[in-house]
Amino acid sequence: MPERVIITGTGIISSIGMNYEENLNSLRKGITGIGKNSHLETIYSDEIPVAEVKSGNRELRALAKVPQKSLFSRTSLLALIAAGEAVERSGIRNEDGLRTGLISASTVGGMDRTEIFFKKFRTEKSQGRIREVISHDVGDHTEAIASAFGIREFVTTISTACSSSANSILLGARLIENGILDRVIAGGSDALTLFTLNGFNSLMILDKRGCMPFDDDRNGLTLGEGAAYLVLESETAVTKTGKKGLCVLTGYGNACDAFHQTASSPEGDGAYMSMDKALGKAGMHPDRIDYINAHGTGTKNNDLSEGKAVERLFKDSLPPLSSTKSYTGHTLGAAGAIEAVFSVMAIEHGCIWPGIRFISKMKELSFEPVTSLTTGTEVRNVMSNSFGFGGNNTSLIFSKC
Repeated sequence: MPERVIITGTGIISSIGMNYEENLNSLRKGITGIGKNSHLETIYSDEIPVAEVKSGNRELRALAKVPQKSLFSRTSLLALIAAGEAVERSGIRNEDGLRTGLISASTVGGMDRTEIFFKKFRTEKSQGRIREVISHDVGDHTEAIASAFGIREFVTTISTACSSSANSILLGARLIENGILDRVIAGGSDALTLFTLNGFNSLMILDKRGCMPFDDDRNGLTLGEGAAYLVLESETAVTKTGKKGLCVLTGYGNACDAFHQTASSPEGDGAYMSMDKALGKAGMHPDRIDYINAHGTGTKNNDLSEGKAVERLFKDSLPPLSSTKSYTGHTLGAAGAIEAVFSVMAIEHGCIWPGIRFISKMKELSFEPVTSLTTGTEVRNVMSNSFGFGGNNTSLIFSKC
């Protein structure tokens, strides 16, 4: 039989907290990270809200324990901080002899450094330091993590738009189940850049009030930034090291419907297939899911498409559902991992996170997101959805040990 995949550590940095405890506290108190931009220099600072990590690069370099004169991208700094927390909370020791891999995800990579170079270069062709563009590659942040923690056995980067870091976790689980690795650090990181802000603004899908997932008056998403990582280990490795698992990754599913470059299929076919595959992998009936952390971007298309898919699959057994993007914004390549950490938190602490910024129920759907915090309840199984451009859809199921 394939090895069970145990989650033994998590690390996170987002607009609602610099670490695990701060993120947990913000979720419990219903604190959103959506607000006015203060670090990214853009003409839209007063017009388009974002969900920004509340520290500049100087402070991030200190937290990441790298020299202040280093040219790490903001994506790499966020990644080093979150991965470092996951490694520390998992209690990983390099001398334990376990085959360890790293799978990280991003969409913009080191574009923030490239934009610094380009701004100077466009003014005067002899200006700009070419070293600024060295970190442009999407996998540069992955190499930074691997170097920092001495990971050499398996290192790769995934970039499948908004499902990227969910797919990192999925691939990590498959490598463990098939006996290729004993342990995988999986997740993703993305920083806000002019490229993403201007790009999404050109698609006319940014809500200037801040995103309102599953609200009838929703009008688009809010871009965010952050990073999160989970330590996945085989059950054999957990037994060997005597660790206590946080939860088990029991199910996962990926489906590529390729309906449109930037839109979900109207009936949510890809979303339905990924959720159904995850349930099949876990051997679960839909009524065993206690909470769905929805993709829930707040766009007209996504929320209707995902909502229809959820109704179609769960029918009369629809569990509480919410989108934590109302806290963190849409962190693109990091979204799947950030929301996976929130799903693990829900199991660890017996909480169901409410959707915030919600006012009115969507007319086309029979349900609305939960809007009140539930505490002190047994959360056994959580489904986390991450649906990307091009119809790359991934669903993960985390279960109580």
